[in-house]
Amino acid sequence: MNALAVGRAGIWAGEMDRYPARALRRAAAAVEDLGCPALWLPETTGREAMAQAALLLSATRRAVVATGAASIYARDAVSAAAGQRTLAEAFPGRFLLGLGVSHPALVTDVRGHRFGPPVATMRAYLDAMDAAPFGPPVSAPPRVLAALGPRMLRLAAERAWGAHPLGMPVEHTRRARSLLGPRALLAVTQLVVLDPSRARAAELARAHAAAALPNRLALLRGLGFDDADALPDRLVDALVVTGGPEDVVRRVEEQHEAGADHVSLHVLTATPDEPPLRQWCELAAYLW
Repeated sequence: MNALAVGRAGIWAGEMDRYPARALRRAAAAVEDLGCPALWLPETTGREAMAQAALLLSATRRAVVATGAASIYARDAVSAAAGQRTLAEAFPGRFLLGLGVSHPALVTDVRGHRFGPPVATMRAYLDAMDAAPFGPPVSAPPRVLAALGPRMLRLAAERAWGAHPLGMPVEHTRRARSLLGPRALLAVTQLVVLDPSRARAAELARAHAAAALPNRLALLRGLGFDDADALPDRLVDALVVTGGPEDVVRRVEEQHEAGADHVSLHVLTATPDEPPLRQWCELAAYLW
């Protein structure tokens, strides 16, 4: 699979579904103007991932737009392959498809599907994507898998450009690299709070760390956080970096030293309906 120039650090904009389309385009252009090489977007219950990626690609000129991650339950494998190749053809070298199995509640309660065994379901989906027909001759674009556990990480090394773990400590990055091997892309997302108020930053960090716990408890215990369910301060600090841009840069460097090739930053704020332009600008002075 052809590599894309995602750079060493990017932005993971987890609240993009909250922005009106006009604000979405402005935010994407602002990120690119700051020099950011890659902009990641999620898919949950808001905009459809391929359509939103097209909006962002059309609003920018150079940045790589990546889905982190598009749910394999949101579209069949033939549609996913067609959408990926359509965007790769229209915006050469600028679209990265990240795929994920999502979460059982979203799959069953919201989408009305049966949630299958994650690794086996993903493997079958990739098989179907690879066998899917597509009209114009477009070379196979790169893809990454949203992967946290060992089996999904190994599948990412086997069947994709690499893996995209979201919101895990540096210790997980080190373990993920050992499972992926030296050649696969490891693109991690780091949670960030840039707030001059230490009390407000700590409260926001704890709230988001708590939200991330349910599907990570077993993995976090395996990384040495035996009391993860109690959410001790050291776990909050491991999941969410708070402070100033220098603190964020230090964590980014730690992630790279642990084996990450790319670190996308999910900036958390108390006003998620508004793009965190101030925080992005502060980070840009140090990262791009």
